[in-house]
Amino acid sequence: MCFIIKNFALKKLLHIYNLVPNNKFFNYNYIYITIKRDYVSFMKKTLTICILIMTLSQSSFSADQNIDMLNKLGKEIMVYSKKVVNVNVGDTVYWKSTNPGHNVEFIKGGVPKGVENFRSPMNKDTQFTFKVPGIYAYWCTPHKGLGMIGFVIVGNDKSNLDAIKKIKYVGKSKKIAEMLIASF
Repeated sequence: MCFIIKNFALKKLLHIYNLVPNNKFFNYNYIYITIKRDYVSFMKKTLTICILIMTLSQSSFSADQNIDMLNKLGKEIMVYSKKVVNVNVGDTVYWKSTNPGHNVEFIKGGVPKGVENFRSPMNKDTQFTFKVPGIYAYWCTPHKGLGMIGFVIVGNDKSNLDAIKKIKYVGKSKKIAEMLIASF
């Protein structure tokens, strides 16, 4: 696209359509510079848009999720900072022990077939890499009756939803689980 206009036919065409002054002293390098400037500007904008799209799309395929274990969040007590997260197979979720007295425990019958039990130690940051698609239900062992519950949906696979609905939730977890499951 960057070229110097020295071709007689092109010069004539520019004059016919009155795109340049009818002057033998007109500097055709001006057209070259204008075309080059516009091309560079176009390429900068295109590159910026491409980088922005890649950055935004990367966040939707974000590998890791961070969840805080909290004593209070707004008006709620004993909660995870995120109640439902979506991840891809192979992604890792990190639970941060922001406040003491919490852990993460997969609920019996609340994970896809083939997934082993998982229970983190109390008051410790923990993580789990999700290798099997499906819904994972978890809670804080001492605060499950207070509704400290969460779900991880891996690979957007909801094939074990019926099993998740059949779990015997405890205390406030019953109502919260129903509400969260309805939002899937």
